[in-house]
Amino acid sequence: MAILGPNGSGKSTLIKTLTRDCYPLHRPGSSVRIFGKERWNIFDLRPLFGIVHNDLMQSYLRYPYSGREVILSGFFSSVGIWPNHEVTDAMRERADEILEALEIEHLAERTVSQMSTGEGRRLLIGRALVHRPKALILDEPTASLDIRACKELIEFMRRVAAETTIILVTHHLADIIPEIRRVVLLRRGRVFLDGRKEDVLSNEAMAALFEMPVEIVQRHGYYHLIS
Repeated sequence: MAILGPNGSGKSTLIKTLTRDCYPLHRPGSSVRIFGKERWNIFDLRPLFGIVHNDLMQSYLRYPYSGREVILSGFFSSVGIWPNHEVTDAMRERADEILEALEIEHLAERTVSQMSTGEGRRLLIGRALVHRPKALILDEPTASLDIRACKELIEFMRRVAAETTIILVTHHLADIIPEIRRVVLLRRGRVFLDGRKEDVLSNEAMAALFEMPVEIVQRHGYYHLIS
């Protein structure tokens, strides 16, 4: 599914609510249900998500970590591998399996500082998948990427979508890959519209969401917004 909305609409806050970094105010009759449960130990919940956000790569740039080490750090939800981390042979095997499955073996020995932004983004997706989460959350995955890198990452996302559930957070229609069938529109902290992609991504809905006249064009399974 895709969560779409303008800046400040509450997209990141919603994701932090899912991962229990934020807690909503209690109101009579309200509830938050994740994977069918309302009560979670966060240490049991968070491994069920694989999360990719843009700020994470900046943290890795401060250290000379290799691509393989970045993938392995996903087992510990850490930035890199530290002396207290016990990396098993099974973990190393799984990391190499991810590198091969995502076709990023060439990044295994390269340090993060030697990678392009697009390569780093793909590596973070591999990191998020290493512990086999139930859902992969991509927060603005194409931000700061040029046209070529965007195209390559979107094709990469399509391969990942064949293997796991994706929750895509974006304000760009072009990020919504054909495999995504459900779209939720957020506006001013509330759900504005929720439904089938074909029904939600209409001229009328997008104009109301962004409060400006727009035209939606569909080509080859992708949607594009023309203002």
